[in-house]
Amino acid sequence: MRASERIINEVAQGFRAFEEAVTWFSSLELGEQRAVLQEVVRYSMQAHATAQDGRDGLLRSGVKTTMTPAVLIVRERILEQMGRIINLPPSEYLNAFRVLLSVFVVADTRRREAECRGACGHAWHNLH
Repeated sequence: MRASERIINEVAQGFRAFEEAVTWFSSLELGEQRAVLQEVVRYSMQAHATAQDGRDGLLRSGVKTTMTPAVLIVRERILEQMGRIINLPPSEYLNAFRVLLSVFVVADTRRREAECRGACGHAWHNLH
């Protein structure tokens, strides 16, 4: 399991603090940050993120509702909006990460509670 995969999933499962992941993300080079944003979007797609997950995730993200990633995530067609978010300029990456990670946390939690219920064979759902 890659470090980024572990960190992202540990946040989703409550084994790592959200702000610790934000600090880790901030320490990465821009190319690595972009790759992580793409990774979080893939995970959100696998968790079947919904528009409601986007709205709920935004509330958890700490990002002002007027910031570009926040404005995009609350629109319908969330997966299309996530594609727009990862294509924002590098100056938006940190807020994008906060929003996308928060959406993933909400979507993944919902999926684990609804579908896995302790009997999940996914390695990323069995970290601890």
